[in-house]
Amino acid sequence: MSLLAYDRPPPGLPRAAVDAKLVSLVKLAAIGLGVFLSGFVIREPAPYELYMVGLIAVWALAGLRISRRVAPLLALLIAFNIGGLISLSQLADLGTIPLYIAVSLFLALTSVFFAAIVEAEAELLSVVFRAWVAAAAITALFGILGYFNAFPGAAMFTKFGRAAGVFEDPNVFGPFLTLPAIYLLYLILTARPGIAFLAAPLLLIVTGGIFFSFSRGAWGLLVLTSSLLVLVVFLNAGTATAQLRIAVTALLAVAGIALALILALQIPAVSELFTQRAQLVQDYDSARLGRFARFGIGFGWATEHPLGIGPLQFGQILGEDTYNIWLKTLLDYSWLGFAAYLTLILWSLAAGFRILFRRRPWQPYLICVYIVFVGHLALGTVIDTDHWRHFYLLLGLLWGMIALEQRWMAKRYRNLPLG
Repeated sequence: MSLLAYDRPPPGLPRAAVDAKLVSLVKLAAIGLGVFLSGFVIREPAPYELYMVGLIAVWALAGLRISRRVAPLLALLIAFNIGGLISLSQLADLGTIPLYIAVSLFLALTSVFFAAIVEAEAELLSVVFRAWVAAAAITALFGILGYFNAFPGAAMFTKFGRAAGVFEDPNVFGPFLTLPAIYLLYLILTARPGIAFLAAPLLLIVTGGIFFSFSRGAWGLLVLTSSLLVLVVFLNAGTATAQLRIAVTALLAVAGIALALILALQIPAVSELFTQRAQLVQDYDSARLGRFARFGIGFGWATEHPLGIGPLQFGQILGEDTYNIWLKTLLDYSWLGFAAYLTLILWSLAAGFRILFRRRPWQPYLICVYIVFVGHLALGTVIDTDHWRHFYLLLGLLWGMIALEQRWMAKRYRNLPLG
């Protein structure tokens, strides 16, 4: 036998098919690793930033394509960041502020990147969700173990006496866990019993991480998105039997989480911090220059400064940041940035809702992403979500699925018979 025979693929399996399969596996692994790294941001620059810069560059060289369906996302995010440069021009001493705008632009590019790859390959959605769940389960577990100081050095996974996992801030850690929690709840409500059984303990870990973050915003986000999910899944169910199953399962899930909460509150330290954090209005909210008073001051400044006051200047002047994404865009990104951001949000909400109940292979992912995206918009009224990596990931996934729907419809119309 010729030695060259060993260089040939097995009969019936062309080399081109083998190479294509290998490339596909590498793509899936690369995207999965990128999403997984988004759950580990204990210091900056985080591994996520360094990895994603390289991944986007390699993908661009390999033929990353921005379609006309994703182009509006790119255009609006560029306009948003141009607004940041306009606001930057108001400062005499720039210091490290240009780096802040550079991070904003980088995160915008990650959003466009995820939208483009999801449009090109819908199967990447399952990889993204599994990687996000894995990252959430691990970082939540670290946060819970850290809160209880379960091993030497575990306190590094807490901040201000609250679980933070492998994050710098509990107020970002909690919201990061929300999409995995909602996806796991979706599986429990709709999947086969075996899959639901596997999802239940993961949901308990992830919701435990959210609880022990003691973030009021994360708690409210979980309650809001869980309620919306049950409502959407119930309305989307095809039969009365399915609706009954969803209602019963949702009640059992609520009962299980409530029981776990009651058990956790038996611990005096947990009960004390929970009572303190559960108050709707804290002292730093209602004080003379508290969060709510700063809102009024900031919006007043925004009417007087159409070019903005400069990124990060609000916090330097008043001692605390804006804690409101709308005020943040007005002051840090100028009126142009605000207009671009508002247009982007309204476009995303309208386009996503229009296709939310269409039965497509990616509908489960769309439902989860859309609901959590809506929840983050509500959360943005009381906290600054500007540089949250996972928010830009949500935005990219949503636009990727909107683009998928447009491609689906265009292909369907092309294949319709004439007459």
